[in-house]
Amino acid sequence: MSNLKLGVEVVSAHNLMPKDGQGSASAFVELHFDNQKFRTTTKEKDLNPVWNESFYFNISDPNNLSNLNLEAWVYNLVKTTNSKSFLGKVRLTGTSFVPYSDAAVLHYPLEKRGIFSRVKGELGLKVFLTDDPSIRSSNPLPAMESSVLTDSHRTQAQGPVQQVQNIVQNMVQGAFSNDKDKAEARHTFHHLPNTNVPQQQHHSSAAMSQEPGRFGADQMRAEPQGPRIVRMFSGSASQPLDYQLKETSPILGGGQIVGGRVIRADKPASTYDLVEQMHYLFVRVVKARDLPTKDVTGSLDPFVEVRVGNYKGITKHFEKNKNPEWNEVFAFAGDRMQSSVLEVVVKDKDMLKDDIVGFVRFDLSDVPTRVPPDSPLAPEWYRIANSKGEKNNGELMLAVWYGTQADEAFPDAWHSDAASHHDSSAAGSSYIRSKVYHSPRLWYVRVTIVEAQDLVTTEKTRFPDVYVKAQIGNQILKTKPTQARTLNPLWNEDLIFVVAEPFEDHLMLSVEDRVGPNKDETIGRTIIPLNAIEKRAEVRHDDRIDRSRWYPLEKAYVMDVDQGKKDKKDKFASRLRLCLFLEGGYHVHDESTHYSSDLRPSLKQLWLRTPSIGVLELGILNADGLHPMKTRDQKGTSDTYCVAKYGQKWVRTRTIMNSLSPKYNEQYTWEVYDPATVITIGVFDNCHVGGSNGNRDLKIGKVRIRISTLETGRVYTHSYPLLVLHPNGVKKMGELHLAIRFSCTSLMNTMLIYSRPLLPKMHYIKPFTVMQQDMLRHQAVNIVAARLSRSEPPLRKEVIEYMSDMDSHLWSMRRSKANFFRLMSVFSGLIAVGKWFGEVCTWKNPITTGLVHVLFVMLVCFPELILPTVFLYMFMIGLWNYRGRPRYPPHMNTKISYADNVHPDELDEEFDSFPTSRGSELVRMRYDRLRSVAGRIQTVVGDVATQGERFQALLSWRDPRATTIFLVFCLLVALVLYITPFQVLALVAGFYHMRHPRFRGRLPSAPINFFRRLPAKTDSML
Repeated sequence: MSNLKLGVEVVSAHNLMPKDGQGSASAFVELHFDNQKFRTTTKEKDLNPVWNESFYFNISDPNNLSNLNLEAWVYNLVKTTNSKSFLGKVRLTGTSFVPYSDAAVLHYPLEKRGIFSRVKGELGLKVFLTDDPSIRSSNPLPAMESSVLTDSHRTQAQGPVQQVQNIVQNMVQGAFSNDKDKAEARHTFHHLPNTNVPQQQHHSSAAMSQEPGRFGADQMRAEPQGPRIVRMFSGSASQPLDYQLKETSPILGGGQIVGGRVIRADKPASTYDLVEQMHYLFVRVVKARDLPTKDVTGSLDPFVEVRVGNYKGITKHFEKNKNPEWNEVFAFAGDRMQSSVLEVVVKDKDMLKDDIVGFVRFDLSDVPTRVPPDSPLAPEWYRIANSKGEKNNGELMLAVWYGTQADEAFPDAWHSDAASHHDSSAAGSSYIRSKVYHSPRLWYVRVTIVEAQDLVTTEKTRFPDVYVKAQIGNQILKTKPTQARTLNPLWNEDLIFVVAEPFEDHLMLSVEDRVGPNKDETIGRTIIPLNAIEKRAEVRHDDRIDRSRWYPLEKAYVMDVDQGKKDKKDKFASRLRLCLFLEGGYHVHDESTHYSSDLRPSLKQLWLRTPSIGVLELGILNADGLHPMKTRDQKGTSDTYCVAKYGQKWVRTRTIMNSLSPKYNEQYTWEVYDPATVITIGVFDNCHVGGSNGNRDLKIGKVRIRISTLETGRVYTHSYPLLVLHPNGVKKMGELHLAIRFSCTSLMNTMLIYSRPLLPKMHYIKPFTVMQQDMLRHQAVNIVAARLSRSEPPLRKEVIEYMSDMDSHLWSMRRSKANFFRLMSVFSGLIAVGKWFGEVCTWKNPITTGLVHVLFVMLVCFPELILPTVFLYMFMIGLWNYRGRPRYPPHMNTKISYADNVHPDELDEEFDSFPTSRGSELVRMRYDRLRSVAGRIQTVVGDVATQGERFQALLSWRDPRATTIFLVFCLLVALVLYITPFQVLALVAGFYHMRHPRFRGRLPSAPINFFRRLPAKTDSML
């Protein structure tokens, strides 16, 4: 019998509907699950009851958990009739249940029972799964027979084991696949490379009627097409022709792409329809048996060498083993094979020269073709022949077949186009394989330092000048020192940290006493495991008061964190009051807020509130004209790979060796939860394969594509220029050819997303400061880089920082100018309208001025037409602009970035380290330049403040004569407005403002002269 149980903690309710006729209610909760019912106690006369009661339900069939529902009914107890009245209900589906480690208290709005129900308020529940055998299910209560309900049986929830997490994971995946029948709405998409694709997933409704293509003379290849230049910005924002986006029409697995549409070929489409089919010869070397010896000693150190023409792959060797097992796969590119014979040679590893044990030859014309979803080709035993052609020297198990990059063996295979000349072994290809990575789930840790009590200092004659130092890993934060003359200091400060799952670090807090300049003394310390900190989804008004705890401070000379042992410890009564939470309602920014690819909160339970709105497919086709990043054999070359990042999923293509025009042809897929997100694709040079880059992967360029700019179902095939800013100016490092498609599964959900907050609500309820956001983002990027750098192959720190724009917040004169001109571009429309109206007022075109007069009279006489006219005008402008709408995703623009004519010294300043590493004279010159720029900004700010102070001076009597004149003017205007209709005044003012130039003077008007004479506070400035 399964021990799996559902735990439900009924925490509290808020703002319930009064039902007792006296403005209150006596509430209790009934829980229903799997034919079991439990009831909480009754909280009398309380619209905000707090229960904190736990219940455990037996789960009869864990495999049917996703079809079960938990219902929580809130009732009001009517004592006079011993009955109950309905206050609201909450219904949770089985797909929302999570293990105890991922559970947090969520406050659910109460739902109506019927159309005429009056319900308000919310119910706080914590729902989780556990299979701890020590926990027994709660005892069901009898039917309500009295007005007082007995307390329910309570037990403490325990953490589940891995079995529960696997059940929940499978259940949630099944719910997502069953919730929307995505297979009927679109293609079945898989990651490429895909190491473990179930066979049944290939049978989608779109693909069942199509058979995959075969390897032969009629294979589809990308024919050279003349790329069409796409101008992304018009007017002054246009950039050089070589830096612009180029639309292409390649022939991919689904057919030829023309104008974003797929023109199907005569042959069936491939599953990977956004990349060109690349054909490979696969050779799987499984094992050998009964190999003969070659050495005098009778030992054998075998390895296998696979040859096709000039390409050679080598397995690892085994020492003194006549029956080795390799199970390694080699993939030879079909377009590079220059031989019709495949040779598989077994050799004996030797110090001077490797001896040939035997070989097997294959005629490539006899090799079969395998296309998924066919089962893998079964390996066969082949007798190896010696140099004389005799086949009595052991056997070798092999499998040889033709396939494409859709083959399951492709990701982990040794590739001939990605092989190094220095290392042809399959083991040496670990740094050049394509892989999929997942970022760790990040959390904010809020540490509220409330107060300390009974501090003990070494010097009894003075009061301590204390502060608290908190540390998690490499993150160290301190509170402000309190100088209160007491041994019970009070801080009430929040310290925010970033941590990643699994929580391996500890929170270390120490109370420090500043006994002198640069000299601090530790009064006491405490260590708290992060696993022991409570997770919460939102901030309640009573969290800090009710959930703070006292932690004893220990004065220890040595503290063992892992075992929790303290040696040489002084026991004393000092303690520290803390309020600790793992904030699950925030989204932890690990990339620039302008280029975010994921906006979901940390708590997985909240993810179910934002269902997927579509699928993003990316085909990384090839790169062209890359700049050489290293020198090999006295020739410039590059060993490049691509990295794509969207959400928590990072993908890395295989490394193509010695090529300035590499072909990747790999396809990947992401779920999309918000259209206001950006996918980033970067190209890098691999430093692990014979490079001399100082052990750093060099950046070649990157591309950003915003999902909201993509039309649904359209295939975008463009060649993106890789533009990189160097200290000597902007430089084109090559072009990256991409195919991208966004498929929307629910148009209604996509439209509703635009009305919801961009970030989780915790960012608005309890927001962080700008300084905190920058600091936390920096820490988050460091954590992600440290975690992914430990993968195999690693995603290096410089790659993570470049993809995440880690240095985007640093000062740059070029970027400041670019932002200023962007601001001017935003207001250019208003400036143009102002110039046009000035021309109307000066009667530059009398016909236009006359029409404006007529329109003005109509709007004044019928003011109810003003707003409809404005919105109708905007509607007509939108329809007019539809013809010239952008049909292609925007790309990096050197004109907008102000990178085409930037001064070299400004670029040198932008690439300078922080703190600076330049000479003192250069730093002094740049400081003086910054002072001059700041001086001009200071003058503008002062002028704006002067105009505001003059408005204040109208009624402040700072200039008594001016205030007297203004008061008399206000009185006269009030009398005139009382007796004159508003339309008449508006017409007079409008006609006066648009009067003919012959009635205008060249001198400023009287109101302007009066305003300029008003005093400001500039005469009080030092």
